[in-house]
Amino acid sequence: MSGGVGSRFWPFSKEDKPKQFLDFFGTGRSLLQSTYDRFSKIVPPENIYIVTNDIYAEMTRAQLPELKENQLLLEPLRRNTAPAIAFASFRIRAVNPHANIIVAPSDHLIMNEDQFANDIKKGLAFVAENPVLLTLGIMPGRPETGYGYIQVEESSTDGIQKVKAFTEKPNLELARKFVESGEFMWNSGIFLWNVNSIIDAFRKYLPDIIQKFNEGKELFNTPQEKQFVDVSFPFCPNISIDYGVLEKADNVYVNISNFGWSDLGTWGSLHEISHCDENNNASLNCKAMFIESNDNVVAMSEDKLVVLQGLDDYIVAESDNVLLICRKSEEQRIKHFVTDVKFRYGDEYI
Repeated sequence: MSGGVGSRFWPFSKEDKPKQFLDFFGTGRSLLQSTYDRFSKIVPPENIYIVTNDIYAEMTRAQLPELKENQLLLEPLRRNTAPAIAFASFRIRAVNPHANIIVAPSDHLIMNEDQFANDIKKGLAFVAENPVLLTLGIMPGRPETGYGYIQVEESSTDGIQKVKAFTEKPNLELARKFVESGEFMWNSGIFLWNVNSIIDAFRKYLPDIIQKFNEGKELFNTPQEKQFVDVSFPFCPNISIDYGVLEKADNVYVNISNFGWSDLGTWGSLHEISHCDENNNASLNCKAMFIESNDNVVAMSEDKLVVLQGLDDYIVAESDNVLLICRKSEEQRIKHFVTDVKFRYGDEYI
């Protein structure tokens, strides 16, 4: 899945080049390219499909020239993750009606790729034998309001546990209670299932989406597919797979994983994995002097010198024509800042 804007990473991530197309760590590979590299070691490259927005088609082709045209699934507009997953599922079923599927965002960081590959292979074997929806769960390191949380039952099958409750993006107070209880995992947003299991779940919990795609199911993987999707996609509800299916389904399972995961969804998550000085200050793409300052993250679009004095727990981020200075503890407000900027100044700064 590669169609999002990544507005919580503004101003680095903007409409014309969202975070999945950026090289955050100076490796020469963007997050999207790194995700492709990771999965091409697990599944045949020809079985990798990229779901993205129409406006990112050329950028995706430029970053992944090895993709064939039919491996790029273009959404005419954004409708969140549930319609995107349904779109991909119908395409994959037209190619292989018994396929087992991995669904993964294009902008995650995985530190231990060997362990990740082992967990994916274990999960694929499990969903091949069981009609379930499997997610990879991560032990939480902080009360994070931007993630989904999973409560598990005690019994397990080969280390895979049934989900008791699935809560998407709780408020801060509830997130604290979840972490303190020790009973909840973060939902990594990486899912595994058989194509028929997920389509059955759509049929049960999101019939509006399944009805739209069923109307043209014989057109998938044909030259008429895009024309049908362009007409049908706008009628799909704007809803995530988490809210639309996983919170309602009674066949959701989780494999608790430990492969060094970060969704890189926020400046705080990037700060956590960055090299920091003795006062927990991090600088990206720039030189920085931190004076009487602690727990800050500074990011510049070019090799600039930044001098900070007397700041604690701040994000200082500059990209092109935007400078953001925001408390790290309040970074969830960045999405609202982007909305306000667009309302006041138009699209020039977003």
